[in-house]
Amino acid sequence: MASRLDRHDKKRKINKFYNIAITIVSLLIVIVAITIFTNNDVEPVSKEQEKTTPKEEVKESKSEPESKDKEKDETEEAVTEEEAEEAEEESESEEEQADGVKLEQIEGSGDANVLNTYTSEDWQPVGTEQTGPHTTSFEKGSKDWNEMTKAIAYGAGLDEGSMRLWWLKNGGSPTTAIGTVSEGDNPQAYRVYIEWVDGAGWKPVKVEELKENDRGR
Repeated sequence: MASRLDRHDKKRKINKFYNIAITIVSLLIVIVAITIFTNNDVEPVSKEQEKTTPKEEVKESKSEPESKDKEKDETEEAVTEEEAEEAEEESESEEEQADGVKLEQIEGSGDANVLNTYTSEDWQPVGTEQTGPHTTSFEKGSKDWNEMTKAIAYGAGLDEGSMRLWWLKNGGSPTTAIGTVSEGDNPQAYRVYIEWVDGAGWKPVKVEELKENDRGR
């Protein structure tokens, strides 16, 4: 009887051992399977990261030169605009008459009727037929009058033949005069300041572009 019980107990222990071994093996299989599936899921992500990382780095490295080029373009554009503004200001301050005389814009006298005031280093005396000591004459048709008219036309940049002289008077001294002229009936009028140069004749020294002809009334 005891021998039979022993055999039964031994058999039960063996079965229990097998069951434990089977359980352990099953757990190991499950663990291995989970590990395999987990690796399969994670690996593509890591590979994708490995693929995208260099691209992102390349993109960043490329964006830096693009940014520098953009800054360079903006700087060059700013310089170009500045040069254009300077050229425009220079062209506004300097004009050229038809005879090649360069006019330089200067500050006016404060007269509200004056648009712009010009002078020029290119202006020269117009010459004279007068001899002996000079005496300014405002008699119309006299040599002095005709030479003053010529100098005024020269300063205004107008043709003397088509110029209309509205007014001519003393400029405050025996060697200066002021005339207001326009080209025919053109409403644009000019006030021209001239001075006498001994032996050389009358010379323009300043021209004012007027808003309206204050001597044409």
